[in-house]
Amino acid sequence: MAAISDSDSDLDAAFQSASAPLEQDAEQTRRRPYGFSLLWRTFLLLVLLLVGSAIGWYQVFQRVEYQPRIINNARQVASLVNLSRAALIHSDGIERIALIKTLAEQEEVRIKTREPGDKFELFTETGLQRRISGEMIMYLGPDTLVASSVNGEPGLWVSFSIKGDAYWLLMDRSRIKTMWDNGTWLLWLTMLVALSLAGALVLARLINYPLQQLLKAAIRVREGNYQERLDENTRTSEIREVNIGFNRMAEQISRVERDRTEMLAGISHDLRTPLARLRLEIEMSVPDPEVRELMAADISQVDVIIEKFLDYARPHRTTPQPLPLAELVHACAQPFIARDDMQVQISIPAELRVMGDAIDLGRVLSNLLENAQRYGRTPGTGLTRVRITASARDHVVTLRVRDYGPGVPDELLGNLTRPFFRGDSARTSATSTGLGLAIVAKVMSNMSGTLQFTNSSSGGLIAQISLAQAPERPKAQTSSVHK
Repeated sequence: MAAISDSDSDLDAAFQSASAPLEQDAEQTRRRPYGFSLLWRTFLLLVLLLVGSAIGWYQVFQRVEYQPRIINNARQVASLVNLSRAALIHSDGIERIALIKTLAEQEEVRIKTREPGDKFELFTETGLQRRISGEMIMYLGPDTLVASSVNGEPGLWVSFSIKGDAYWLLMDRSRIKTMWDNGTWLLWLTMLVALSLAGALVLARLINYPLQQLLKAAIRVREGNYQERLDENTRTSEIREVNIGFNRMAEQISRVERDRTEMLAGISHDLRTPLARLRLEIEMSVPDPEVRELMAADISQVDVIIEKFLDYARPHRTTPQPLPLAELVHACAQPFIARDDMQVQISIPAELRVMGDAIDLGRVLSNLLENAQRYGRTPGTGLTRVRITASARDHVVTLRVRDYGPGVPDELLGNLTRPFFRGDSARTSATSTGLGLAIVAKVMSNMSGTLQFTNSSSGGLIAQISLAQAPERPKAQTSSVHK
């Protein structure tokens, strides 16, 4: 047979145009955000509740207890200033000196003369300090100054006057000390936050742990391990009921699978045995070679249909292994390359390897090539032309099988893998079970791969399968086979 006549550049352009939507969908699937797990969502919710509760209690403490207490201390300081001023006013010179000395020793209050050149900083650094200063000024008079330092000496300085003479009353700021002036609060706050977060994490873990166990068990059941069991003696009643229900479900699925396996074995034996006898009888009793050949072909077709039904219904689990893709494709394509009504072109890098099962992947390729041979004939030629290419990107290998037939209406592309679905007459001219592409989709799912179909912009159908890429071999070369 002649080689495919289209140029490589034209084919590449057609493939790029046809596969662009599929690659975009795959890229969006890889980048799709999955959100937080239930553990972290529960933990973050508890953290938000704890933080909100702490902020609320802090605001209540500020308004109900802390600020009123500070304001009351400010008023007591104002009263101390008034008392000191009254005592100084009503004492003579000798008693005044003794009084100042007594205040300094017993009350830790010093009284100094206020000089015109004194440099001071007002006690107004924060909103709370401004409020304290306002309370003192309200009680002591508008000419009162409240300072945080005078001439570089820190403390709580309050000015007052006696018969025109100005004085400073200096006392320790601890009399109106705020909670922020001591670093101890930070240590306690850190310990409280750490304990709260640890408690929230433990609580979230306790809530999430049974769900994690249920998820792991469900995954193992999905993989075919129906012997998986969850603890039915847990103390939490809701979790216990869920575990009991899951275990009963797994037991029921196990019985269904066991019955189905036995049924499939019986069908295979009971149907194929009489078919074999019929074939033998036809070969021996029908004298007309043409009639004998047609009857044998009908029996072969019935046998193929039975095999298709069994393939679709048979439970199947695979263990992925590294496979040389080019070798596998060549082996599967050989029966089709040998046909007189097909032209096959294969262009796959020889070093490309995928993770999968050789038998299953061979079944996939054979079904795709059979589908192309039946329905992908080039209009007006009676010849089926197929091109198979592969490429790797982001550790995913994409294999494309393209024919040059009439294609499939876009609205029917999503139905091609449905069991027993038949498309338009252009692609259903041959008799079949309608299970070929459904089997392909099921096998690809078993191998954790994907299967997608699209129409080429230049005509024909493209089947695109994606599998995980296996580690490459050191040697790299490109294989290209034409027929």
